[in-house]
Amino acid sequence: MLTKAYIPYKGYFSSPFARWQGTMANEHAIVLAAETTKRWLAEKRIDPRTFDYVFLGLTVHQHQGFYGGPWAAALMGAAGVPGIWVSQACSTSTVAIYSAAMGVECGLFQAPFCLMTDRCSNGPHVVWPNPLGPGGQVISENWMMDNFNKDPWAGQAMIQTAENVAREEGITREECDAVTLERYRQYQDALANDREFQKRYMVPVLIRVSKKQTVMLEADEGVMATTAEGLAALKPVLPNGVLTYGSQTHPADGHCGVIVAERERARQLSADPAVEIRVVSYGYARTKPAFMAAAVYPAAKMALEGAGIDAAQCAAIKTHNPFAANDVFLARKLGVDVLRGMNNYGSSLIYGHPQGPTAGRLIIEGIEEVVMKGGGYLLFAGCAAGDTAAALVLRIG
Repeated sequence: MLTKAYIPYKGYFSSPFARWQGTMANEHAIVLAAETTKRWLAEKRIDPRTFDYVFLGLTVHQHQGFYGGPWAAALMGAAGVPGIWVSQACSTSTVAIYSAAMGVECGLFQAPFCLMTDRCSNGPHVVWPNPLGPGGQVISENWMMDNFNKDPWAGQAMIQTAENVAREEGITREECDAVTLERYRQYQDALANDREFQKRYMVPVLIRVSKKQTVMLEADEGVMATTAEGLAALKPVLPNGVLTYGSQTHPADGHCGVIVAERERARQLSADPAVEIRVVSYGYARTKPAFMAAAVYPAAKMALEGAGIDAAQCAAIKTHNPFAANDVFLARKLGVDVLRGMNNYGSSLIYGHPQGPTAGRLIIEGIEEVVMKGGGYLLFAGCAAGDTAAALVLRIG
C-alpha cells in the first residue's frame, strides 16, 4: 500500500478522442500532446518547470520518438526536465501513473508528470532487415494492425482472445449486446447538460490545418449511435462468435495528462486542497495464452487486496473494455452488477481506444465520479496485449 503519492484535484486532463483517420490523423502524437499540455498548464498557471520528471506513455511509434520523454518535456515547457518512454499497450497509463507514484513514495520525485498519447491513425509501417532474404527481401510490419491481429506468442488476434474467454465462461451474445447498449446509455449521461460531466476534465485540442487556419476539437469524434435493434442486426465478427463490430471498441487518437506529487506539493497544485486523491495500490497479472480478458480479474483482485478492500467498497469502478465480454467476465468474478456497477459516464468500448491514454482518461473520469459522490475508493482495471492486465486503486476524499 502506498501512503505518500497524491494526484492534485483537477491536476489532470484528457483531450477528446478522435475517430480513426479523423481530425488528429495527421498530427504528431507527441508534439500535439505536449502543445495541449503547455496550453493547459498556462491556463492553470502551473509552471512546467515545477515537474522533476516526465513519464511519456506511447505505444504507436512516432517520428523521432527515440527522444520521446525528454523531447515531450521540452515541448511542454520543461526543457531541463528528464523523461522516459513507457509502453505497455492498453495498460500504459496505469503503469506510468503507478511508476510516478512509486517514485514519489520512495522520495525520488516530488512532482512527476505523466503524459500519455497515441495516434492509431496512419500508424507506422516498419521495414526490418532480413539477412537471409533472397534478393534483399525485407521483413515488413504494420505496427498497429499486424499486432492487433496476431500475438506472436499466443498466435491469435485480440478479438479471438475475448471469444476464447466468452466460450469458456459461457458468456452469450445477448449479454454482450446488453452491456454495449448500457455503456452507450452511460456515455449519454456524460453528454447531458451540454457535456457538463466531460467539461470537468476535458480540454479542447487545437489543430493547425495551415498557417492561417486552425480547428478546435472540443468533443469526442466517431461515437456511433447504438440501439438494441442495430446491435441485434449485426453479424459476429468471427464465425459462431458472440462479439460484433458493435460490441468491440474502435481505434482512436488522443492524449491525457496526470500530475502525481507528494502530499504538500499536491495541495499546492490542487484546485481544492480539501479534496485529496491518493494512489493506494497497484495490481498486475498475466493469464494463459490467448485469454487476455481473463487477466483483468486477478489484476483487480491484487489491487483491491493491496488496498485492504473489496469491490463492494468501491464508490466507482472503471474498466478498459475493448470487448463487451471483458466486462461480463470481470463483473461475474467481482460480484458486481455488470450493467449498473461499473463504467458510469462512458468507457473505451464506446468512445474509442487510442492505446496509451485510454486508461488515463478512464481513471480521470473515475476520479470525477467519486468526487461527485462525496469521496471513496476508485478501482480501475483493464487488459493489455500479451494476455496481461493492470489495475489501480485510488482513495478520494
